[in-house]
Order: sequence, then C-alpha cells, then structure tokens
Amino acid sequence: MQYKQTLLRLLLFVLPTSAFSQTTYLPLGSRENILLERLEIKAGKDSILNFSKTKPYSRRQFITHLAEIDSAQALSPVDAYNTRMALMKNLEWVPGDQTKYASKKPIWKNFYKTPATLYEVHAPNFFLAVDPVFQYIVAKESDNDQHLFLNTRGVTLRGRIADKIGFAAYVTDNQERDPLYVQEFEKERQAVPGVGFYKPFKDPGGFDYFDARGYITFNVAKVIDIAFGYDKNFIGNGQRSLFLSDFSNSALFLKLNTRIWKLNYQNLFMELQTNERQGADVLIPKKYAAMHHLDLGVTKWLNVGLFEGVIFGREDHFEFGYLNPVIFYRSIEQQNNSFDNAVAGLDLKANVAKHFQFYSQFLLDEFNMVEAKKGEGWWGNKWGLQVGGKYIDAFNIKNLDLQLETNIIRPFTYSHRDSIANFTHYNQPLAHPLGANLKELIGIVRYQPAPKWFLQAKAIYNKQGKDTGTTSFGGNIFYPNVPPYRKQDYGYFIGNGMPSNIALGSMLVSYELRPNLFLEANGLYRKQTAPPDTHLFARSSFTMSLGVRWNMHRREFDF
Repeated sequence: MQYKQTLLRLLLFVLPTSAFSQTTYLPLGSRENILLERLEIKAGKDSILNFSKTKPYSRRQFITHLAEIDSAQALSPVDAYNTRMALMKNLEWVPGDQTKYASKKPIWKNFYKTPATLYEVHAPNFFLAVDPVFQYIVAKESDNDQHLFLNTRGVTLRGRIADKIGFAAYVTDNQERDPLYVQEFEKERQAVPGVGFYKPFKDPGGFDYFDARGYITFNVAKVIDIAFGYDKNFIGNGQRSLFLSDFSNSALFLKLNTRIWKLNYQNLFMELQTNERQGADVLIPKKYAAMHHLDLGVTKWLNVGLFEGVIFGREDHFEFGYLNPVIFYRSIEQQNNSFDNAVAGLDLKANVAKHFQFYSQFLLDEFNMVEAKKGEGWWGNKWGLQVGGKYIDAFNIKNLDLQLETNIIRPFTYSHRDSIANFTHYNQPLAHPLGANLKELIGIVRYQPAPKWFLQAKAIYNKQGKDTGTTSFGGNIFYPNVPPYRKQDYGYFIGNGMPSNIALGSMLVSYELRPNLFLEANGLYRKQTAPPDTHLFARSSFTMSLGVRWNMHRREFDF
C-alpha cells in the first residue's frame, strides 16, 4: 500500500509540469512490430528505429517516423501496404492530410470513418479510438477427446487529453481449453500462461479469466516519457528475453523512458505477486522489482546496452533506495545488508548490409572466476547467454524473413535463497518460460507473399535438466537454491538432472479479411521425451486449429 501511495504522490508531483506531447504504446504482438523490425534492418543507419530493445514501442516516436519513411522511401508493395495499415491504425500521429485514409462508406456516419477503427474522436484537446476485441479458435489435438477452444470478447481503447495525458485500456473476458501440455503447466504451476487469477471452466482442463490492462502516460520533459499502469513489458530483440519477457502475467508498473542524444535509458519499477496461490478473498503477498536498461548507439548501426535488475520482498514497505534511477542496485543491496536477488546484463545489436541483424544478451546472476577455472560445476556460477540473427528479404525474396536464435542458461540462474525473491511473477518465470538449466535452439521463417497473406513457421528444440521431487538441479527457479533443495555445492552442469527434451514445430497461415480482422489456420506438433517412470509429461501430439482474430494478439504457447 505504501508503494502505491508513493507512486501516486510522484504522479501528482510531476503531472502539473507536463507541457509536451505524450504518447501511448503499440501493443506487444501487433503486426506493426514486425514492420518496424524490417524497416530498421533495411535502413541500416536509422537513429530512431535503432532503439528497439525496449518494448512496447512508443507511438509518438515510431509512428511519426514511419510516416516520414512512407513519404520519403520507395517500399515494396507488401511493405507499402503494411505501412499504410500501420498509419491508418495510428492516425493521431500521422501529420498532414488524413482524408486519404477515410472510409468510402462509414457505418451510420459515425462508425468506421476509417477502415481500421470502429469509433474515433478527433477534437481540439481530445482524441479517442475505440475498437472491439474478439478471438474465437477451435482446435483438435491428437489422442485427446477434449474440445479445445479459445473464446475472447472485449474492448480496447486509447486516447489523448490536451496533448498532455495519454491513456490506454484493454479489457477482455476469456474462456479456453488448451492442449494437454499447457494443462500440465497449469497443474504444475497453478497458473495459466500469461494471465493472472483464473477459475476452472466447465470440464477439467478449461480456464476462465478476466484480462484487464491499462495505463496513463505523460511527460516531465521533452525527452522523458512516464507511464504508470498495469501491463506487460519486454527487453530484447529475440524471440526470448533473458532480462524481461512478456510470458508471465501483467504487472503494476511505473516506467520512465529517457531518449536523448545517442542514449535511451529506461527505468522500470514493478509490483509482483509471490509464488503462492491463495483462495478467494485472500490478499496475495507482494514482492517488487526494479530494473534499469541503458541503450547506447555506438554507431548508427551498432547498439550496446547495459541491464540491471533486482527482485525483493518486504513485509511492510517498499525499499525506496531502489527508486534511485542512476545507482547500481548491487551497491544499494550491500548498503542495506540485504540478500535481495540482483542481476546484471549486457546486450548488443548490429544491423549489417541492410539485410542482417545480429543480437545477443548476456545475463550475470552470480559468477566466481576462481570456481569457473576449476571446471567442477560450482552451483553459484549462474548466467545466461542468448545469440541470434535475422535475415530479411532472404535470398533476395521480398518479405521472406529468417531468424535463428540460441539460448543457454546455467543451473540456478534466476533462483534465490528464498521462495520470494526469485525471478518470477504469479507462479510464472519473468524471463525464459522454462526457467533455467537448459539449452535451446529456435528457428523462425516469416513470409508475406501478398499484402493480405502472412505465413509463419517455427521450430524450437530445447534440452533441460529437470528436478526430482524436492531435489533441485537448478532448473526449477521456484525452489530456493539452498539446502535441503540443493544437495551439494559442485557437479552442476547444463542438462544435469532428469533429462527432458522438447521439439516443437508450428505452421501459421493468416489472411487479413479487413484491417485488423484475420482468418487463421495453425498446425502445431510437439514431442517431449523424458525417462520412463517419472512425473514428467512425455508424449507426442499434433494440434490443428482454425480461428478468427479481431484487434488483438495471437495467443501462443511456444514452450
């Protein structure tokens, strides 16, 4: 409670000084993100698009720049179509004449004045855009008699007040029954991937949940954006993130983003839930996270970033020393004589030859060089490494994009000496979906042969060492990394424990019937192998799904 009161006082303090145009953010999972990624790589040297590690993207910065690219560069027919759709969906940031985006036949004169938005208000000192949200998917899994489905209904809106305050909201009611491996995840973790509180729905295996997100934004200076709300954030350029991903539930956050000169500096403070699942009318214990990410444009094609984060729990207060936006968290931790879970990281991204992007993340949880030289697998050497690359317009085929990525995470990374300060939220990992003690290889192919068609194929293979009972080999980051869970100090190498291998392949075919309305078919094959007579979920399955999606992201389970 004290944490929220402090944030409210901070907002009231800085709000009156706001005198610059605010922004809202492009949703994670939106098609605009793929377009911006392509244009960044094709430009090679673009000081605006190159700051693309912290997501979601600011509409004010990226859409405004997209309008300049649209008028200044010759784009392929598909990129031109995607750019036009992106501008049409974000008209509040499109300068000049907007009549070219108008619908020929609006509905009842007030609805769908543009083909991409149900209802819009463009008035002095006020903008509002409102859209329905809908997704319905039916699916069939091999060797599973259950009826698999996803049924989502809701609304999304965003707006601006007097060019000083921005706001956005996304509210949906959802019922779903997912493939068996997702149901097993829920049984093991007491959590539905990506969401928070849920209830059983009808027969076993069905879930019912309410997904509500929203935030407000404003500026305290021309170069500083502030956002306060409840939503998801992501740091990185890969399919996964070793720093912060959008896999877990949304969280209450305060975000400050400063973009000046060749720097982009983000401060992110979050209120998280512990690993416990309480019953109804019981307050879930809280914990907190504070993260910094500094991105430096060394050149117009090379970015280097520094990351720092800490997870901590307090019974009666927030640790206000962590609100300092420029100090090292490890220093605060030592000054407080605390045992909070602090990590640091380094990332880089390079755009090469207008076709390639190479990226990497290195996360350091704890490291001892003397122990590393011994090569005896000391448990405390905890780190993760990501290396990846993207190849757009591959082999000179327009709009054929390839991506290859590998992730390696040492045992016990993200874990902590207690069950509170681990890198988790609402019983789900904050970074990699599987936790730690793993090696993974990911391949992605995206192809847009025509403006309205989109094809995507994914192949994922990972090898992880699982824990046995209450004996931790460092894969389950929810276990404390101290005895009696950790039985020894040495002998921990990636893959130790019960071996679990997962191979996953999927193929998506999507057709845009009208702006933001997609008809989709998806096939997913997943095979998990594990030793016999273990609790691990080992089987092969194929799932075929058909669906319609309107104004929302795809719901995927790539683990």
